[in-house]
Amino acid sequence: MMSKIIIVLFHILLYSELKPSKAQTWIKSGYWFSGIGSPISDINSALFTHLICAFADVNSSSYELSLSSSDEQYFSTFTNTVSQKNPSVTTLLSIAGGNANHTTLSSMVSTASYRKSFIDSSIKIARLYGFQGLDFSWLSANTSSDMTNMGLLFQDWRAAVNSEAKNSSQKELILTAAVPYSPNSDTVYLPVDSIRTNLNWVHVNAYDYHAPGWSNYTGAHAALYDPSDQANTDHGIGAWIGRGLSASKLVLGLPFYGYAWTLKNPNDNGIGAPATGPAAIAIKDLGAMRYYLIKSYAQSNGAAIMYNATYVVNYCTVGSTWIGFDDVEAVRMKVSYAREKKLLGYVVWQVPYDDNWALSLAAQGEENNARPNWRLLVIILTTTATIALLLCLLVYYLRMRKLRSIAKKLESKANNIAAAGDSDSNIPNLQVFSLADIEAATNKFSFENKVGEGGYGPVYKGVLPNGKEIAVKKLSKTSTQGFEEFKNEVMLTAKLQHVNLVRVLGFCIESDEQMLIYEYMPNKSLDFYLFDPIRRELLDWKKRIDIIEGVTQGLLYLQEYSRMIIIHRDLKSSNILLDEEMKPKISDFGMARIFKKDEHEANTNRIVGTYGYIPPEYAQKGVYSTKSDVYSFGVLLLQIISGKRTAFYHGLDEHVNLLEYAYELWKEGKGMEFKDPTLDDTTSSCKLIRCMQIALLCVQENAIDRPSMLEVSSMLKNETIVVTKPKKPAFSTKRDEGDEKDSRLQALQLEIFSVDDSTITEVVAR
Repeated sequence: MMSKIIIVLFHILLYSELKPSKAQTWIKSGYWFSGIGSPISDINSALFTHLICAFADVNSSSYELSLSSSDEQYFSTFTNTVSQKNPSVTTLLSIAGGNANHTTLSSMVSTASYRKSFIDSSIKIARLYGFQGLDFSWLSANTSSDMTNMGLLFQDWRAAVNSEAKNSSQKELILTAAVPYSPNSDTVYLPVDSIRTNLNWVHVNAYDYHAPGWSNYTGAHAALYDPSDQANTDHGIGAWIGRGLSASKLVLGLPFYGYAWTLKNPNDNGIGAPATGPAAIAIKDLGAMRYYLIKSYAQSNGAAIMYNATYVVNYCTVGSTWIGFDDVEAVRMKVSYAREKKLLGYVVWQVPYDDNWALSLAAQGEENNARPNWRLLVIILTTTATIALLLCLLVYYLRMRKLRSIAKKLESKANNIAAAGDSDSNIPNLQVFSLADIEAATNKFSFENKVGEGGYGPVYKGVLPNGKEIAVKKLSKTSTQGFEEFKNEVMLTAKLQHVNLVRVLGFCIESDEQMLIYEYMPNKSLDFYLFDPIRRELLDWKKRIDIIEGVTQGLLYLQEYSRMIIIHRDLKSSNILLDEEMKPKISDFGMARIFKKDEHEANTNRIVGTYGYIPPEYAQKGVYSTKSDVYSFGVLLLQIISGKRTAFYHGLDEHVNLLEYAYELWKEGKGMEFKDPTLDDTTSSCKLIRCMQIALLCVQENAIDRPSMLEVSSMLKNETIVVTKPKKPAFSTKRDEGDEKDSRLQALQLEIFSVDDSTITEVVAR
């Protein structure tokens, strides 16, 4: 009873100290753009006070707001969807953006009647779909008349919003605008007076100071400070305040993306190093790269991420590729800066680019810790000391009870699936191992028993009392994978039984440990041989054909012959294990997803897998299907043929990726130069060049151009089947002759760096 009283008092004290003032709320906002296809439901809205849905267009004849049918289905449900995780979140509808027609906007703001049509329709749509505010994003305004007329728009808009609120008895709509990092340019000035009087606040686009599309040296594209250039955030914020706009009306923009340059000299790799343009790994010609892709690329290549406190920016280098971006250190410093300057908050561009919410949590953590209250600290420490022991005991008890309950449910469900699914009736039930059993089998997880380590954690060899060899995969405390992946793998592998899939024997959940127990594969994984100059000779062309056939059969089972369609999503050489006869078995189903037979594709905001193996539609829009695994298989097939890694660049100047290198050699009739020099296919009916051509078909940019695994199997087995001529593979930096547009024009249509009416499908900057 006493502990309950203490806890109640503790919360009362916290509430009295932390109760927000009535002055103004600290803004934690972010943009969500419909053009990237990320599900609204994936947004962790609990991390934000405001979420902005982008972008509504303006009709060129009526000047009313215009929504496409595809956008309307998102916009109409946006507020309700994000409110499910955070009922107090405020939503705004953003208008125009980088794909808006500049002429239409210029005409709209120039005439009072056009402005009225625009304003009335914007208020109507905001009320219809439950938005609590409106955001205007017209960054291409570039004349004095445009600026003056935009000021008039804000004035008319405010008057209409006030009038509508009084007549409808509803709360006034919030009015905001996206603005450049500085209100000043060489020729025009933004209408600061109108902004100060009529807008609630502005979103400062504090990024895109440098990019490889126009800079021939590496740069901090979102530098907080720059000792040699006025293009930096601190200078811009100072300019806004100097023009008379209160700091309390400025919301600082945080870019959740970066840029990748190609260095002239890999040894000269600091900020300001000479560069030759965008790196091949990034968006063509522009070099843009989303944060989660940057992190995946750095991790898969073992790149160290550096922090530069002078500019407040992070960067990493892999060979001749240099990537500048904001990681958690830079984000924390920028949020701290916003607090110190008494700005209103921060805004993210854009929310789905985050990696497992790392940056959003960093920003929120800095906001929460920005101003310590020492009196509150004393209260918290003294109160916590009284109840800490009780809470620890309670948490431990509840966790142990939950783990025991989960273990029982897993055991029951897994056994039911194994008994009722596709598997043979002779398949034994999954066994629940005790921690003592596993410790005895692995010699207490000794270093001598450790056989490898992956993203999930370390893998140990063990021997059960009956002499059976096992492999134990143990979840690491620092793993980004968690219990969902653990549970997913148990449930899936209990159901899937095939000679080319690794079999799970059981699992262990005890004392905070989560472990999967597999059949032991004595010959390790395919990458152990494929990329080693000595061991690769153990894999002659006949053995590699057997491995290709085995992987093909495993994928065929997952996609065609099991009761459900299984998408692996992390097919790669290290996940192909080899048994005592060097027969391949696909492993690691933690990231896999199940489709019904009548489903074709799905969408996610959480991109998993390994950089270099994931197709463009998945990396850019989160769309995955059976063709995603076909793409990964194509990459794997090229690696089996060549013995080359995807992480490196190839060719005479080492400037193209593995897929493009293979294509260029195949196109020039030099395919045999691509193969592993130890291979000889003269006595085999399955020829290297044919396999290479099939692999290139699997890695086509558009999923519809890739064959199914059934077609792949037929082409590999039947020499009489004609293999289609492949086009350029995905992520190519060059274009085939005869393409309608050159690569630069196409890239500019895909991004929104220009100020004209280019189309947006992959948004990086506004």
